[in-house]
Amino acid sequence: MSARDRILSRLRANVGATNLGARPTSTDRRHMLPLPEMDPDERLAHFVSEAEQLGCFVYQMDANEAIEQIMDLLDGDRSVLSWSDDHLPLDNLHTALDSLGVSIAEPDDGNIRVGITGLTAALAATGSLVLESGAGRPRSASLLPDRHIALMTPDQLHTDLEDWQAAQKASAYPAFRGASNTVIVTGPSKTADIGHQLVKGAHGPRELHILILRS
Repeated sequence: MSARDRILSRLRANVGATNLGARPTSTDRRHMLPLPEMDPDERLAHFVSEAEQLGCFVYQMDANEAIEQIMDLLDGDRSVLSWSDDHLPLDNLHTALDSLGVSIAEPDDGNIRVGITGLTAALAATGSLVLESGAGRPRSASLLPDRHIALMTPDQLHTDLEDWQAAQKASAYPAFRGASNTVIVTGPSKTADIGHQLVKGAHGPRELHILILRS
C-alpha cells in the first residue's frame, strides 16, 4: 500500500468513527446583530441611521422628487449606466432621462461617472443593500462608476441578514438560483489596508446615494 493509500484509508476510518451524519442539525439560529422588536417606521429609521453612519447619502422622496434628485446627482453628465426600467422601482425612468437629454450607456463603458440600480433587499441592522445581477441588471452599474445611485422602496427592507435569508429559504432562494451574482453592499467602497490610510473608491464607487421612494 502506498503512502497516499494509507493516508486516505486512515481518513476514511476516522470519518466513519465520528459518525458525522448522525449529528443533529442546529435549529437555534442566532442573529449576529440582534435588534429589538420594531415597527416598520422604526426599522426604516434604523436603516437610515446605519447607512448614514457608513457614509451613505440617504433621501426619502416621491417619484417626481427622485427624478430631480437624480438629475442633480448627474451634475451635467449626459450618460449613465443603469439597470433596465423593469428592474427599477421608478416607473419609466429611462424615458424620463431621455426626455432630459440623458442616455443609457453600454454596460461595459468604463468612462461613465454615475450608475443607477434597484436592489433586492435592504438590511436595517447594518444599513446594507442586497443587489442581484443578471439580465437587465448589469453588475457594472454598481461597480464601475464613481457614484452609485440605488433606488429602493420601504417594503424591500428586512430587519437583518438572517431575516432576509429566512425569506430566501421560504421562496427557494431566488437571489441565488435566479441571479448570476448576488452581493451585499455596506457603504461606499473604501479600504485602509495599506499603511492604515483610508482610501475611498478602491474597489467600487466612492459615493453611495440611496433614494427611498415613497408611494
